[in-house]
Amino acid sequence: MKRNYEGIVVLNTQGKEDGVDDMVSGISKQMEEEGATMAQIDRLGKKEFAYNARHLAHGFYVNFQFNAEPAALPKIREFLNLNNDVHLQYFQKK
Repeated sequence: MKRNYEGIVVLNTQGKEDGVDDMVSGISKQMEEEGATMAQIDRLGKKEFAYNARHLAHGFYVNFQFNAEPAALPKIREFLNLNNDVHLQYFQKK
């Protein structure tokens, strides 16, 4: 049974500000390959961090809202951990 999820992904855009759309579409495509169905993707924009995390001063925030089987979420987290463009990620059930 598919569930609704919401996820915030912070992209490392340092030196690649023009490629944000490519990064977002690549991530959503990978999520769909794991069985997720995208409901909405909101590009929240570039925001400064409160402190310099891992030598980054800012990141580009993207909110993904999607439907997926609960078993797909660990797979989605795993490939996002391996993606060098993803700085942080957080998911919750809606």
